[in-house]
Amino acid sequence: MRRIWRRRRDIVCREAVALVTDYLEGALSRADRARFEAHLRDCEHCSEYVHQIRTTIQAVGRVEPETLDLEVRNELIGLYRRWQAG
Repeated sequence: MRRIWRRRRDIVCREAVALVTDYLEGALSRADRARFEAHLRDCEHCSEYVHQIRTTIQAVGRVEPETLDLEVRNELIGLYRRWQAG
């Protein structure tokens, strides 16, 4: 589980996007979950993003990295790395 808050404070959208998987899997601490949900209450864009991710999970289920074609896996890793660098 990642913990990106170094002190008690509100989170920003980029942090919320990075934590959405941990949130949906119930892997955040109680305090981090409360801060995440506080952000969702105030941010319609992140709330919509969480809704879209939930809908996607319901539609396609869980995808394990080992089941992906190597080219697809590398493309997804590249996309994530570019997003992180941005």
